[in-house]
Amino acid sequence: MDPLRTAVIGVGRLGEAHARVLADLSGAHLTGVYDIRGERAEQVGRRYGAKAYGSLAELVEDVTAVTVVVPTTAHCEVASYTLSRGLHTFVEKPIAATVEEAERLVELSEVHRSVLQVGHIERFNGAFRALEGTAVSPGFIESHRLASFDPRGTDVSVVHDLMIHDIDLIRCLVRSDLDRVDATGVAVISDQVDIANARMQFADGCVANVTASRISLKQMRKMRVFQRDHYISMDFLAGESEIYRLVDEPGPGGTRGLKIPVNTGDGRTRHILRQKTAKDRTEPLKAELASFVGAVRGEHPPPVTGRDGLEALRISLAVIDQIDRSRQ
Repeated sequence: MDPLRTAVIGVGRLGEAHARVLADLSGAHLTGVYDIRGERAEQVGRRYGAKAYGSLAELVEDVTAVTVVVPTTAHCEVASYTLSRGLHTFVEKPIAATVEEAERLVELSEVHRSVLQVGHIERFNGAFRALEGTAVSPGFIESHRLASFDPRGTDVSVVHDLMIHDIDLIRCLVRSDLDRVDATGVAVISDQVDIANARMQFADGCVANVTASRISLKQMRKMRVFQRDHYISMDFLAGESEIYRLVDEPGPGGTRGLKIPVNTGDGRTRHILRQKTAKDRTEPLKAELASFVGAVRGEHPPPVTGRDGLEALRISLAVIDQIDRSRQ
């Protein structure tokens, strides 16, 4: 099978990272790049051996798949154009600026039978991928995503900039409808909300407490999951997880890990089994774009669909709405 002809639309800092990965990705060929800043497109194109196109109309005639890495406000316009021409399209998160725009993209992908994948990159972080094979049924989730100030993301609130990562992960873990959202937040440096906290309650009883800040003096990207007989800690900066399970004494050849005896109060001694996952050295962006290429080639469904992106956006907008109400 010939390499997939791909292009990157929008080659700012993140878009250039897309170009770098696609230029070196097995099964893909970086055919071109496009940016409204022609000089920037020329610079990135030369760096990664791709043609810098002067227009989107010219680009879409030469490629099969694109990644859209433009400002959120332009996601719908650009992705609608590529999807309506039958191109498989990867859109960075959030999928769009509004629910209506996101629904339009989902509809276009279905009508034209094009793959639509959304860039919720933390799904591909080693800390999250380490949970594969673990039965997850959360009762309570707590997450903290803290970053230092970066003017690049201030066109949207911290909810769309950072918290939406955790919203998507929580949706993936809980798999239940959202019943209620309570949220608060404040603008500190930018004109948008810079720090926010949300409490989300789901139909199955799970509660998630989520904090996101882009005005922190230290970096933190951690999530803790509590459920019956399990405690799971994910460190997305380190790319690794720790899983604690309450187990009966395993026999010979049983599960390996550090076992700590504990009296559970029912007259028997059980053990806390601590397992630390091996650090996954795979670059999340490379794993993410490889999954997109694989989905386009028919190897598997897109792991983060347009509908996944739509629901993450729907919840994030509910959080923003509650913050706005709390500030009135």
